[in-house]
Amino acid sequence: MALSSLLLVLLLLFLAPSASSAASAAPSTPATYGVSYSIDCGGTSNFTSEFGRNWLSDRYFTGGAAGTVAEPNRFSQPQEQTLRFFPPNSFGKKSCYSIPVPPGRYYLRTFTVYDNYDSKLRTPAFDVSLEGTVVFSWRSPWNEAVARSGAYADLIGPVRDGSADLCFYSIATDPPVVASIELFQIDPLAYDAATASADFILVNYGRLSSGSALFGPGFTNDSDLFGRVWQSDADFRNPNVRVKALSSGGRQVLGGGHAHNYFPPQLYLTAITPQQSGEAIEYLLPVDTRMDYMVWFHFAEIDSGINAAGRRVFDIVINGKDITRIDIFKAVGGFTAFKWHHVVKNLTTAPLSLKLVPVVGKPIICGLENYAMVPLDIATVSDQARAMRALKESFKIPDRMGWNGDPCAPTTWDAWEGVTCHRTEKGLVITQLDLGSQGLKGYISDQISLLPDLVGLNLSSNSLSGELPSGLVQKSLVKLDLSGNQFNGNIPESFDSSNLQLVLLNNNELEGQVPEKLYSVGVHGGIIDLSGNKGLCGVPSLPACSFFWDKGKLSIQAKIAIGLSCGVVFSMLLLVYVLCIKRGRNDYDFAPPQDLLSSAMAAKRNRYQRQKLLLEMENQHSVGIALPQTNSH
Repeated sequence: MALSSLLLVLLLLFLAPSASSAASAAPSTPATYGVSYSIDCGGTSNFTSEFGRNWLSDRYFTGGAAGTVAEPNRFSQPQEQTLRFFPPNSFGKKSCYSIPVPPGRYYLRTFTVYDNYDSKLRTPAFDVSLEGTVVFSWRSPWNEAVARSGAYADLIGPVRDGSADLCFYSIATDPPVVASIELFQIDPLAYDAATASADFILVNYGRLSSGSALFGPGFTNDSDLFGRVWQSDADFRNPNVRVKALSSGGRQVLGGGHAHNYFPPQLYLTAITPQQSGEAIEYLLPVDTRMDYMVWFHFAEIDSGINAAGRRVFDIVINGKDITRIDIFKAVGGFTAFKWHHVVKNLTTAPLSLKLVPVVGKPIICGLENYAMVPLDIATVSDQARAMRALKESFKIPDRMGWNGDPCAPTTWDAWEGVTCHRTEKGLVITQLDLGSQGLKGYISDQISLLPDLVGLNLSSNSLSGELPSGLVQKSLVKLDLSGNQFNGNIPESFDSSNLQLVLLNNNELEGQVPEKLYSVGVHGGIIDLSGNKGLCGVPSLPACSFFWDKGKLSIQAKIAIGLSCGVVFSMLLLVYVLCIKRGRNDYDFAPPQDLLSSAMAAKRNRYQRQKLLLEMENQHSVGIALPQTNSH
């Protein structure tokens, strides 16, 4: 979608620094509904503003580079004097703020200023997206007052995961720039979200207070539970109709500050009405055509002279069409807030004309809001977005590549660098990753199996390592280039994809047997390169695999041989065991009696003594001693 940045920033000039110095005497009441952030873009430290709001430095939320405005004395608020810019050459085409918040509905306000901070005398052109939907478009050249003093822009939209992603897309070589970001959680049913705006982001084209000056948190001490700021309507009324301001005169007005919108009670304390009877109040609001708009009207009968129904009646006419008739006292009575809204479909003319045409008495109005209803852009399928975040971590993606926010949205952008997406009925899906020679380090996360629509994957000439996940090759994959890395281990059997036409696994550290079907890619007219892997085997042009090993595991033949060997060994051990048992039993049955053993040992001892005696006698004979005659019997 395309928004007119010129009209938008002109509409929001009321929030420039010169106006923000005005302060009400009312006591400070900070917003307390849910989660809120006030981020000083480019600031180096946290601080507390003069209105009691705590501002955080943005150094933990994003990348880019910090800067300061060229003329700080023009800006009264510290958060307006610093800024963050995103050099396209060092941080890619897309840079984001990722703000951790629970899922819900949020009010977002940004302050943007150029102020010639880079001395190039050229305002940048860039787009801004929230949660993958383009919400602001800044086109060069900016209006001079906006370029020097800055402008606020705000919206209301959903955050559906655990992070509010505010992203900036550079057009040509322009560096996007932002000075502050404010985020407030609001009621999930606010602004008729249940029936009209749940699938839209409401971009502010005017939030006006009738009969009063600018008020709201951060700019005055007046409160708004959702952080909204209300500006005077004086610059948007038809100047040909003179009006007078009305006040509640100190009386309380009921009905403000209630769920689900929590409009500030102060809004209904003032109003305007025409000075002359019979005149209509007309607002001319700048808008972009071919869009839908949600218009909110705020009324309260604060004229004590109107004390019965039928005494103030008027019609609401939008672009010449009579929409409804309003009788405030009949609807809610006096000194009670009355809200009414209408959706203008497919606006074809600009500006948007809103008239309060009198029927009885003079029309009266307390405030007015106008929001462009920007449809949420189609997002990346949640499983695939999660897989891409896991790959970002595993690949150690360098800052220059961005890879923040939604991988595929907004669809009008180039998405993440190296990522190609395709629109389907289920959402945006990733069809190609072209990340060759990008200085990647790490490994391939097994979450890549959640990319079933991937057609091409190029990770060549990086420093990736580790084993290849089994779910890497899906049925859709046609081209796979993992060459020039340090992948190790075996090629998973899941690589047997009949759809692969290009397989480059050369110059890695892979090992084991190559799946036969994978090698057949080359046989069937495709291209396959497995060179430079010393451990691969089993197909032509590669060494034969070991008899005992297959893909890093025991081969079937080895398992059979080991099984047979174990069987033989077991049989032999069983036989020995049986023989030992049998021998043990024989020794027990035929053992000689103890007395027989004793006699045998005594006889052996006698023979030894006799032989010893004969030996001594022979020795005596040899030295001349006559030996006695022995009886051989």
